[in-house]
Amino acid sequence: MLQYSKQADERREAGPIECWCLHGAVGVAADWRGVAAELAGTGIGSRAVDLWRFLECEPMSLPDFGRALNAEAGGEVFRGSGRALVGYSMGGRMALHALLAPPHPWQAAVIVSGHPGLEDPAERSARLGSDAEWAARAFAGDWQGFVDSWNAQPVLGGGAIRDPEASRRLAMRRREIARSFFDWSLGAQAPLWDRLSEISIPVLWIAGAADAKFLALAERAAACTPHARLAVAPDAGHRVPWDAPGWLAGTIARFLRAG
Repeated sequence: MLQYSKQADERREAGPIECWCLHGAVGVAADWRGVAAELAGTGIGSRAVDLWRFLECEPMSLPDFGRALNAEAGGEVFRGSGRALVGYSMGGRMALHALLAPPHPWQAAVIVSGHPGLEDPAERSARLGSDAEWAARAFAGDWQGFVDSWNAQPVLGGGAIRDPEASRRLAMRRREIARSFFDWSLGAQAPLWDRLSEISIPVLWIAGAADAKFLALAERAAACTPHARLAVAPDAGHRVPWDAPGWLAGTIARFLRAG
C-alpha cells in the first residue's frame, strides 16, 4: 500500500530493508513509483523523498542537504534490518553528499546515472551560467515550454514521462525547482572524485548502456569507491528508472541481499 509522509514523500512498507529514493532534477517523488512497486514485489520497502521540501523555506547547499537528510533518517524509528540510499541523476549527486557527511544511517547505496562532479573550473562556470537560464525559465517563463525543453535535451532522450497528476504537482514546485538550479547545480558542486575513497559502505554504480557519458563516469567512479560494484542497464539510456524499472529493481534487490 502506498503511504504519504513528510508531505509528498511516498512510502511502501514491504520488508525489513528500506530504500530511500532521491529523484532527479525537475522530478517528483512519484517518479519512483514503477521501481518502488517492483521493489515491493521482491520484499524491499521504499521511501521516495520529495526533495523540493528541503528548499521550501530557505536556500540549502548540497553538503547541508546531505547532513539534513542524514539527520532526518537517523531521527526516525526504524525496526528493519537495513536502510539503503538510492539516487538518480541529481538525486545521485545528493546521495553522495549524504554518504560523505558521517555519521549517517545508510548500510548501502545505489547511484544511478550520477555525476561526482566537474573538475574543470571553466566547465563549472559554464554550467552555472546555463543553469541560471533554466532557473529563470522555471520560475517565470511558460511552464510547459520549460518542461518540454528540459525533456528535449539529448541526454534525456525526450518525451513525456509522468502522468498528469504528477505533472500538476511538479508545476506547483516551480519556485523550489528554480532555486535548485542555483543551490544544487552541478556547477555549484565541488568535485567529489578525491573523496569517493571515504565511502566505507557498499555502493552500486549504475548507468544505461546507451548513455556513453554517464557509463564512463560510473566506470571511473566505481574504480574510485572502495566497496563498489558496477551494473550496466541493457537497452537503457540516462533515464534508467523509466527505461528499465524491472531490471533496476531486480538489480538493486540482488545487490542489497548480497551485501
